[in-house]
Amino acid sequence: MASAVMPTYARAPVTFAKGEGCRLIDTEGRRYLDFGAGIAVCGLGHAHPALIEALTRQANTLWHTSNLYRVEGQEKVAAKLAALSFGDVVFFANSGAESNECSIKLARRYHASRGNPDKWRILAFEGSFHGRTLATLAAAGNPKNLQGFGPVVTGFDHAPYGDLATAEALLGSETAAILVEPIQGEGGIRVPPPDFLKGLRALADRHGALLMFDEVQCGLARSGRLFAHERFGVVPDVMSLAKTLGGGFPVAACVATARAASGMTAGSHASTFGGNLLAMAVASAVLDIVAEPSFLASVARKGETLAGGLDALVNRHPRVFEQRRGVGLMQGLRCAVPQDEAVDRLRDAGLIVVPAQDKVIRLIPPLIVEEPEIDEALLILESVARSMPAKAA
Repeated sequence: MASAVMPTYARAPVTFAKGEGCRLIDTEGRRYLDFGAGIAVCGLGHAHPALIEALTRQANTLWHTSNLYRVEGQEKVAAKLAALSFGDVVFFANSGAESNECSIKLARRYHASRGNPDKWRILAFEGSFHGRTLATLAAAGNPKNLQGFGPVVTGFDHAPYGDLATAEALLGSETAAILVEPIQGEGGIRVPPPDFLKGLRALADRHGALLMFDEVQCGLARSGRLFAHERFGVVPDVMSLAKTLGGGFPVAACVATARAASGMTAGSHASTFGGNLLAMAVASAVLDIVAEPSFLASVARKGETLAGGLDALVNRHPRVFEQRRGVGLMQGLRCAVPQDEAVDRLRDAGLIVVPAQDKVIRLIPPLIVEEPEIDEALLILESVARSMPAKAA
């Protein structure tokens, strides 16, 4: 019988029934080492006791009231995010796309509220991914994802990622903001040149534009720092977060300075479910764990272990994996063989990885992954690399 689910996904032939830490168990009882983490979402792994306790406690009390009333959990999580970051205020949403939509609206509203409604364009970058809404698809500008959805939302200009000169040339009197991922995820785990983000900060200041970082995938400890932009010594005006923030529960945040968010007044933006009591209970528990200095240090250490093992793998098997990219526990291997085949063979061997653009497979395990599990993943990669015939990707 045909599925009643809309066929918008090319799904792998496996159904998972249970998760434990960094392990997934399918309906046939087979265990897998999860280095996909639900596309970098399950930062604390599966069935983390602190998240179960926080969600269960709140579920037994109150689920939802809407944003017509004060939500104590929002006040608590917003205060935590403000204390941990550059931000002063936070808008809560349900997904990375929604947090980026908020950023885009915030930038336009910022200038309009200052008497400059003609400053409305956003400079973004090739290879980016900001979500699946019409506006965030236009922000990324990927022709494949835009195909068939009619006229593209206007107001976005695109420069090659890492190309400061082209970015500068595209800035003009209508530029409201610069939107960029400090480290690209879907684009193929691309780390920017050393001075790229600092250069964007200078350009934004020179043109009176906001600098907005999309840290949906690279943020919240994934890079080995709480926020990826900290690695580059740059402070934005706006930052979008999601994925790890809920550990698997839908929650996102748009963090901004008071100045950048000054145009966002009552009625300017809203979300029925954004900042739901259940989401806030989970997000609060996540932040208590991932913001700990010892936790961040462990991610950085394990990231170095993983990177070193992947570099050695590339050196031994250049006909299969031609390059390692990434920082922390956000690593990628560029394939010299068909990417889909590599993903399938690794899954069949018991290792879950996630594809990205530019023939890259992502290794983005839960942040709680242990050294023996990294070693196990490297052994599976080695075995699969040895078994794969060399062919054009």
